[in-house]
Amino acid sequence: MVKIKQAVIVEGKYDKIKLSSIIDAPIIQTDGFGIFKDKELQKMIRLLAERNGILVLTDSDAAGFKIRSFIGSTVDQKNIYHAYIPDIFGKEKRKTEPSKEGKLGVEGMPESVIMQALENAGVLCETTEEPLRPITKQDFYELGLTGGPDSSVKRRALLKYYGLPSRLSANSLIKVLNLITTYGRFRQDLEAIKRGEKEE
Repeated sequence: MVKIKQAVIVEGKYDKIKLSSIIDAPIIQTDGFGIFKDKELQKMIRLLAERNGILVLTDSDAAGFKIRSFIGSTVDQKNIYHAYIPDIFGKEKRKTEPSKEGKLGVEGMPESVIMQALENAGVLCETTEEPLRPITKQDFYELGLTGGPDSSVKRRALLKYYGLPSRLSANSLIKVLNLITTYGRFRQDLEAIKRGEKEE
């Protein structure tokens, strides 16, 4: 697999499935135009952009460019990379009909074409066989973020530190943390919270 530092933003679940077999990176789906009204998803994407940058990889049709433009208007331009797939006409195997414009989307692209798009965007890092160590439910328990008398207080402090919605459950928080940070950075941030420091 190829490691990418940035979080990758795609349109749908089939795009995410396709990329998951090619790259080692957080992959976020917009659910098509759903991102336009999803304030929490927008906030998460902004946070991801501030942390390590984001890479937008949408379809080459009008809808894809509309989504790309919207995302570009919500984050700092220095934190966003763009990867573009070429216009290749046809239809994906799972579909009975071609798309409205008759072009293949990200899910229908050959791996070599996607790799070229990533290379052109300037985001390729080293290849890797093993993903980074994830933050787990067991970590949360051992660190007192679940199962303890003051676990909810500790989680609220963590949510505030990362600028995340206060209503996130413990399980949802774990998922988000694995998207926006690493285990090592997470432990450092916990120590900073204990010392009463603010996030830089």
